[in-house]
Amino acid sequence: MKLLPWDLSVIPQKFFLFADAAGYTLQITFFGIILGLVVGLLVALGRIGRNPVLSGLCRGYIFLIRGTPLLVQLFIVYYGLTTVVTIDPIPSAVIALGVHNGAYIAEIFRGAIQSIHYGQMEAARSLGMSGSKAMVRIILPQAFKRAVPSLGNQLIIALKDSSLASTIAVPELMLKGRQMGSSTFMYMEMFLIVGIWYLIMTSLLSFVMHRIERKLKVSDRG
Repeated sequence: MKLLPWDLSVIPQKFFLFADAAGYTLQITFFGIILGLVVGLLVALGRIGRNPVLSGLCRGYIFLIRGTPLLVQLFIVYYGLTTVVTIDPIPSAVIALGVHNGAYIAEIFRGAIQSIHYGQMEAARSLGMSGSKAMVRIILPQAFKRAVPSLGNQLIIALKDSSLASTIAVPELMLKGRQMGSSTFMYMEMFLIVGIWYLIMTSLLSFVMHRIERKLKVSDRG
């Protein structure tokens, strides 16, 4: 059976039909990473804190989330929690992405915080600052700067991971690609469009994060 050649001419014709789906992809990625930043920072602080119970719980969370696939976590949130409360597809995707990214971001923040010389905390305490105030005013700003490159990588990973949200009917790029492929029988062409959209978005994110890194380095020299 002879395979039909790809009709690449449909790519520019159909490309902007995916714009709404790309918007949903960015939406769940943005809110997922914001939730992940909040969760990650709290877990990182709990993990390095002096409370052994809280530290143990944070370690357990990181171990559990990093040791299981995002797809499984997504299904647990969307299908498993429906026995308790009904959650729509988009909030489910945001929660799953936030919880998943939170575990990785927690380790990023933990490494960045622990890379700050302990003498800075001691100096702040000697000036009369409480431990929490010294952490907020002295340690965390420096740790955040050091974490930016790793956070940028995690953001790009989160953007690509958002494609799994198509499995719970979130109308993002992958679902749009499958739908367009099934209606036109041009699966390869439609998924090439999806790939181009992801490439554009990840390239823009990489550019923005690179500019942020450069500005932070300039401020350090200043």
